[in-house]
Amino acid sequence: MNYFPPPSPENNYLSNHIALISQSFQNLLGYPLLPDTDNLAKRLYNAPFVLLSHNTDSDPIFNYANAQGLQLFELNWQQLITLPSRASAEPINQAARAELMHQVTTRGFITDYQGVRISSTGKRFAIRNAIVWNLTDSSGVYQGQAACFSDWTAL
Repeated sequence: MNYFPPPSPENNYLSNHIALISQSFQNLLGYPLLPDTDNLAKRLYNAPFVLLSHNTDSDPIFNYANAQGLQLFELNWQQLITLPSRASAEPINQAARAELMHQVTTRGFITDYQGVRISSTGKRFAIRNAIVWNLTDSSGVYQGQAACFSDWTAL
């Protein structure tokens, strides 16, 4: 299992992984995640929206979150990279989340996801208009899924 170190200036904010995320987004949705690619990895890490990704394990584990995602889910980096992504939903909402992941796997992406998520301390929040997409490398090999959203409300 590959774990990334925390994004930092020393590793260019995980620019290789961000290239996978942003190129997959562009290929599937037809427009860029951010319009300007200068310092993209740093800008995405510090963006005012949430950006997350998980790996290809049978029970996918988060492998990236930007600063806003870490803050919203109340996680540090070490907690994030050991957390199954299904754990971001309460058990009662995990079936709906599993259906979402299946739809994304089948269709490639969705742009209008909404649901309830939970932070590591139990704070619940509703997300709306989330974009969720498959990550595929330049050879077309599936590398996981990513999500971004800027619309959330504490419950």
